[in-house]
Amino acid sequence: MNSASATAYIMEDPREAMRLEAKVDAEAWARKYLAHHLKPGATILSVGCGPGMILRQLFSIEPSIQATGIDISVGRVQEAIQKSSSNPRLKFVSGDAHAMPFPSDSFDLVYSRMLFEYLADKERAAAEMVRVCRPGGTVLLQDLDGQLLWNYPEDPAIQKTAEKVVAGLAKTGFDAFVGRKLFSLAHRAGLRNIAVQVECYHLIAGAVEPEILKQWELKLEIALPQIARVLGDEVAAREHAKRFLEYLRRSDTLTYSNVFTVTGGKPW
Repeated sequence: MNSASATAYIMEDPREAMRLEAKVDAEAWARKYLAHHLKPGATILSVGCGPGMILRQLFSIEPSIQATGIDISVGRVQEAIQKSSSNPRLKFVSGDAHAMPFPSDSFDLVYSRMLFEYLADKERAAAEMVRVCRPGGTVLLQDLDGQLLWNYPEDPAIQKTAEKVVAGLAKTGFDAFVGRKLFSLAHRAGLRNIAVQVECYHLIAGAVEPEILKQWELKLEIALPQIARVLGDEVAAREHAKRFLEYLRRSDTLTYSNVFTVTGGKPW
């Protein structure tokens, strides 16, 4: 399996869209990270939009915007279209973040959430986001750093296997440490006045809550074929997933990652 198809495997799984939609408070996220960038009549592009839950929320903040979502998954785009059919100011298209079907200088605000960790050519995708942004517009990149890897007290077997899996998935384009790289990507893409915000994410201190445990179970089930490919067989993959979930259930363990939000302006 080549890097593009391996990366697409996880991104195309319909359960991934449901998982992402279930775990994010779209209204709270939109108000926290995007509301202050919205202006009356602005044009917005969501790259890797999934089923479009965040884009739909933007209209409750500023109803006069024109918004577009693009996602590599035809299924997710179709779902987004169905859920947004009553809004003529909102449209969705299927396409690749590495080569988007939009003219240069098209949007006032271009953003992505949890997309770059999956992309094979992150620098090219960042350049594309800047290309389609209008001069004077804003580009926002947000992604995780350290997911699955930062736990204490360490279980040597879990840590060793997790590092092996992450290293193997890196060959597909997946990057567990992409968050810290977003500033450099934004800088190389030509953005100016770049702001960086870092927050804790995936914080589990003590026994994991049942709803969060369900999300992790689904996340690992979706990734199981890729984990099995790295470890050599499905039995080993399931054993690793079981051991990690048991770790999360313990009352004495802490697991966390960080989320980086990088915002910059396209020069005039």
